[in-house]
Amino acid sequence: MKNVLQRNNVKIIGEGAETIIFAHGFGCDQNAWRSVITAFKSDYRIILFDLVGAGKSDLKAYDPNKYNSLDGYASDVLDICEALKIENSIFVGHSVSSMIGLLAANRKPSYFKKLIFIGPSARYINDSDYTAGMEKEDLESLLDVMDSNYLGWSQLMAPKIMGNEDNPILAEELSNSFCATDPDIAKKFARTTFLSDNRKDLPLLQVESLSLQTFDDLLAPEAASQYIFENTPGNTRVIINATGHCPHLSAPFEVINAIKSYLN
Repeated sequence: MKNVLQRNNVKIIGEGAETIIFAHGFGCDQNAWRSVITAFKSDYRIILFDLVGAGKSDLKAYDPNKYNSLDGYASDVLDICEALKIENSIFVGHSVSSMIGLLAANRKPSYFKKLIFIGPSARYINDSDYTAGMEKEDLESLLDVMDSNYLGWSQLMAPKIMGNEDNPILAEELSNSFCATDPDIAKKFARTTFLSDNRKDLPLLQVESLSLQTFDDLLAPEAASQYIFENTPGNTRVIINATGHCPHLSAPFEVINAIKSYLN
């Protein structure tokens, strides 16, 4: 238990009867949830953690073989649940952690009561049967820039991913978060994320889920959450009044209200 909690820098807040697990997205850490968790800590036990390679996780625990697919990160979520004896939890995942949570729930559905996806995508590359992502050539170009100049990529992409041009402080925060991540691990995690394909995993989900969609999301456009809605049993889709890929940072009250409305 101690090794698992240290590996993922697990923090526990609140003493409610029900448990909410918050899982951050690429290039961020558990601090990204700071504006959201205050609305839940009086009623729920909140579990925060850092994906291995992010935040204050144990970087020595990073195994490129384990984490070359999202299954490795899903195993860590299950380890945390087992270490803390968590069942029937509410899992809130941003971006890639939406699919990490789905994979974990497919393996151990009793650990989860509901899943909440923020900016989810089951596939980031378009193909003949799927047009909710990016063109393969564009994504490969994006990854090539990241490989050659990660800091430059961070400064270039953070404003595009965050959106909300009228509040440049948000993009600066995201860029700083990208830059605080170990570049070698971040590059590998980016490939694991953007080359993943979880379309076949959607119909297997036995847990009710909610997809929160914003406007003008560069990484997860409306078609991505619509695909999840159409192919995932028990999924509800809500479009919130927010823009960009990180509404828990740019529009936390919209996210809070959507989550509370769903849970109630």
